[in-house]
Amino acid sequence: MTRNDFLEKYAIFLFVLITGSSNLQAESRFITIASTTSTENSGFYEYLLPRFASDFGVDVRVVAVGTGKAIKIAEKGDADVLLVHHKPSEEKFVTEGFGIERYDVMYNDFVIVGPNSDPAGVAGFNSVGNALQRIADSSSIFVSRGDDSGTHKKELSLWQAVGINILEHGGTWYRETGSGMGATLNVAAGMEGYAMTDRSTWLKFSNKANLKILVEGDPMLFNQYGVILVNPSLHSHIKAADGQFFIDWLISEPGQQLINQYRIEGQQAFFANAPIQ
Repeated sequence: MTRNDFLEKYAIFLFVLITGSSNLQAESRFITIASTTSTENSGFYEYLLPRFASDFGVDVRVVAVGTGKAIKIAEKGDADVLLVHHKPSEEKFVTEGFGIERYDVMYNDFVIVGPNSDPAGVAGFNSVGNALQRIADSSSIFVSRGDDSGTHKKELSLWQAVGINILEHGGTWYRETGSGMGATLNVAAGMEGYAMTDRSTWLKFSNKANLKILVEGDPMLFNQYGVILVNPSLHSHIKAADGQFFIDWLISEPGQQLINQYRIEGQQAFFANAPIQ
């Protein structure tokens, strides 16, 4: 969506709001997004959402949980917009009628971090499958979120791809925290274990201790984010106009430029890839 297209939509949006909701104060308007801990923990929303609120008078409140929990929140109608990072689950959400349409928004990647001692000897591997196989073969500690988040879902698919039934190793060298990314990284640091994390959370994470990135760059570690309006026909209280307007802004040229400009420690955290018309 080009800047001119977005501005035209914005003019229509304002007209509808003024004529249909003139009795509402601007400060009372808000939408709720069910989203991921990775976008929240990275500081992305602190950077992005005040700009949207300042420009358009709509606050955005974020419920940041794992992708699986975010989807359940949206299915119940407890959010207006869903922004997560597990495309198969997102497509299922739409197919089953809980969402209207899914849009690509941005991407980054996952990395495998581990201790300086690197007991499995995976440093510099550009194949995540080979790295996971080495970790399993050496029974080196691997700390998983184990929380049905997008990161956890991706990790499980990677173990499956190399033919390892990770359930057989639970409680031995494979440990699940049932927690968010920050807590899981803390456990990995304390146990001198390996973990998989999205890069943006890693860049923002302050307690790296003896952990460092050991495996990166495999296309299998690609991490796509998508955004969906919750279906108002299932939940009449969904703020469809404001929610869709936020989505339109996010995937528009101005929104995509803001995404690309966000930096953590001087590094670009997310890469906008909405199909701008």
